[in-house]
Amino acid sequence: MATDFVLRGGIAVDADTDGQALDVLVKDGRIAARLLPGTPVAEGTPEISAHGLHVFPGLIDAHVHFGFGEKITEYETETVYAAQGGFTTVLGYFLNNEDYTEVYRREQEYARTRAYVDYGFHFSVANEMHVRELSEYVNKYGVTSFKYFMNFKGEEGRYLGLDGTDDGYFYDLLSEAARLGDIKVVCHTENIEIVNRIRRRLQAEGRDTLKDWSASKPAFTESESCVRAMYFAEHLGARIYIPHLSTRLALDEVRTWRERYEHVHVETCPHYLTHDEDSDIGSLGKANPPFRSKDDVEAMWEGLRDGSIDVVASDHVPRKKATKERPLWLASQGFPGTATILPVLLSEGYHKGRLGLARIADLLTRGPARIFNLDPKKGSLAVGADADLTLVDLERSRVVRAEELGSYSDYSLYDGWDLKGWPVRTIVRGETVMQDGKMVGKPGYGRYLSRKVNAK
Repeated sequence: MATDFVLRGGIAVDADTDGQALDVLVKDGRIAARLLPGTPVAEGTPEISAHGLHVFPGLIDAHVHFGFGEKITEYETETVYAAQGGFTTVLGYFLNNEDYTEVYRREQEYARTRAYVDYGFHFSVANEMHVRELSEYVNKYGVTSFKYFMNFKGEEGRYLGLDGTDDGYFYDLLSEAARLGDIKVVCHTENIEIVNRIRRRLQAEGRDTLKDWSASKPAFTESESCVRAMYFAEHLGARIYIPHLSTRLALDEVRTWRERYEHVHVETCPHYLTHDEDSDIGSLGKANPPFRSKDDVEAMWEGLRDGSIDVVASDHVPRKKATKERPLWLASQGFPGTATILPVLLSEGYHKGRLGLARIADLLTRGPARIFNLDPKKGSLAVGADADLTLVDLERSRVVRAEELGSYSDYSLYDGWDLKGWPVRTIVRGETVMQDGKMVGKPGYGRYLSRKVNAK
C-alpha cells in the first residue's frame, strides 16, 4: 500500500502556473486534496517537507526505446535512469515484425518485476498483420499509439527486421486508426529516397563529419514528409504525432497545416536544443534526425515558447559508447537522454530566460498525458490523479556524470556539463523511489499503463 502523507511547504508548478504555495495531501497513492499552506490534516498523518523546492506533476518521457540495451534487465536500469531524472512514467517503443501479442507477453514478463516507475508501450507497425490486429492491440493491451516509419521503404528497415512498406500501407494504417478513434499514429518523417542518393554521393567523396551526416538528410527530407503525413491524416481524419522534429522548415509547415487541421502533435528532443551540426563530438553525436543548424536550434526554442511544439521527449537509446566509437557512417544512432531532460530545460531554458516553469511542466506532463491517453491519472496535480510528484531544486547545480545516473549506457551527451536545476525526489503513486540521487524504491513497483481511447 502506498504511504499516506501530506507534502508541506513546496511551490506547486503545473501547466497553468509558474508556481503557487501549496500543500498536497496524498491518500492511497492518489492526490486527495490541494491545501493552503499549513491547513490541518488528520492527526498522525506523516509530513514530507518540500520547503525550498518546486513540486511538479510526475514527469512523463513519451519516447524511449526498449530492446537496445541489455534486453531483460533494461527495465530496471532504464527506469532507475528515468527516476534519477524525475520521471515517473515512460512510454517505450517496440520495433518488431512479429505479432505483438507475443511481444507484449514477453516484455511484460521482463518488466513486471524490474520497473521502478510506471510504463506503457507504443507498437511500431510494419506489415499487414499489424493493421489487421490494430483494434486487438488497442482493446486487449491498452496500446493507443503506433509508430510508422515513412523512411522504411525497400530494404531500409531490414536492420531492425521490418518489412518495407509504401504509401498505400500508410493510407490503410491511417484509415484504420481513424476508424478506431483517438489513436495516435507516430510518423517518423523522412524521405529516404532522397536521403539515399545524397548519402551515396557524400560517402563516395569520403565525407564523414556530423555536418556531412546532416547534409545527407537535409531539412527538406523532413519537411516534405511532414506535409505528406499531415495531408494523409487530414484526408482520412486520423490523428498523428510527429516525433523528434528538428528543423525550422518542418516546424513552419506544421504551423501552417494546423490552421486547417488540428489533429497534429509535435515533439522535439533536448539534443536539438543544445547541439548543432558543428558540435565537436564526432560520431558520439550521430542521431536520426541529425543535429541541425544553429538556426534550427533557435527554431526549436521558438516552437517551445509559442506552443507549436507540444512535447519534449528523449528518444532514449541505452546503447554502450563502444557502439558509437566507429567511423561515422557505421556508428550506431541515438544516445541515452531521459535523466537529463529536465536539467537541460531548466538550465538552458528557465535560467536563461527562454521558458517559464509552467511551459516546461506542460511539455513534460500535461502535453504527453493528454496526447497519449494518460490523463486524468497522469500529468497533473489535480485531486484524484495519481500522486506522481517530482520535487525540484531550481538552484542546485550539478556536473553530469553518466555513471551516477544508472543507465545501462555508459555515457551522456552532457558528460561534464554543469547544469542548474535538478530533481531531488521522485514519488510514484505516493511512494518515494528516488531521493537525493539515491534509489530508495523497489524494482517491480512500476505498473503497466493500459490506456483507453477517449470518446470521439
